[in-house]
Amino acid sequence: MFITFEGSEGCGKTSQIPVLADYLRQEDYKVMATREPGGTAIGEQVRLILGDVANTEMHKRTETLLFQASRAQLVEQVIRPRLEKGEIVLCDRYGDSTLAYQGYGRQEDLGQLLTLVNFATGGLRPDLTLLLDINVEVGLRRRAQGGEWNRLDALDLTFYQRVRQGYLEMARSEPQRWVVIDAGGSFEQVQTAIRRVVLERVRVHSHLR
Repeated sequence: MFITFEGSEGCGKTSQIPVLADYLRQEDYKVMATREPGGTAIGEQVRLILGDVANTEMHKRTETLLFQASRAQLVEQVIRPRLEKGEIVLCDRYGDSTLAYQGYGRQEDLGQLLTLVNFATGGLRPDLTLLLDINVEVGLRRRAQGGEWNRLDALDLTFYQRVRQGYLEMARSEPQRWVVIDAGGSFEQVQTAIRRVVLERVRVHSHLR
């Protein structure tokens, strides 16, 4: 089963995923956690380029294509092989991040972006996507208090508000895949909500197979 985690800055998904992965392993599931951009040696090199605050000259199309390059490598080298072995793959961001950030945030053409994402992923779509939703101002305050600071963190508030609204719009348009989780609570509250959704879906998915 392929489960992706989405959300704007400071939503907490990056710290929630390893805890969820450990919990699922304790429940006897084979689990692999990865991230975007990155997750492979090539992808991690791309991540450094994308995050480098010195790269102020990067054009937004360049940014979009670099994300797809990292994603294509991750899908073929890591995600597909693990899924074919019957494992659960947890991914910190995936194709929906491109639609949210480059589409809604940078206001690039959504149709063109969808074509690029489909090409990069070879059409591989998540079985479940969890949106950890949080107030933009609260999320940015959390983000500033810890974690790696990168080039995308320097954008203005209205950009992140468009990203959040884009995520919520995508979740509304595809409710069978998306589940929105309130990320404004404590770490434990959010983890409990994530576990409840994931366990229910994993059991249903296992039964269907």
